[in-house]
Amino acid sequence: MEVLASERRVARRLQFKTALRVRVWKSRSEEHSAESENLSASGIFFATEAPLAIGSAVEILVKMPEEITGKAAVDWRCTGRVVRIQPVDSPRGRLGVGVHFDCHEILRSKSSANS
Repeated sequence: MEVLASERRVARRLQFKTALRVRVWKSRSEEHSAESENLSASGIFFATEAPLAIGSAVEILVKMPEEITGKAAVDWRCTGRVVRIQPVDSPRGRLGVGVHFDCHEILRSKSSANS
């Protein structure tokens, strides 16, 4: 894992691969599985086959790592907007999608909710 050099972003962005689920926010659209390429507390970049467009509001479920939060890895539900789309080198025609988070909710595990 490495921090990207020469970044102008406020939030520390890490090259980090973790599973996530994404869907268009407040829709009945199908949820898609993906894997992050890099992420920060304010956004994420991932490759997907999901039909997303710049400006789309999305909901992402991801386990945010300790390297970002400073605490043990925990599940986040994030809402945000697609700010970048680019082709990725993939025979399956996947697109690289950059999302800026507008807000997030830390999801409690069932074991901590019962404590």
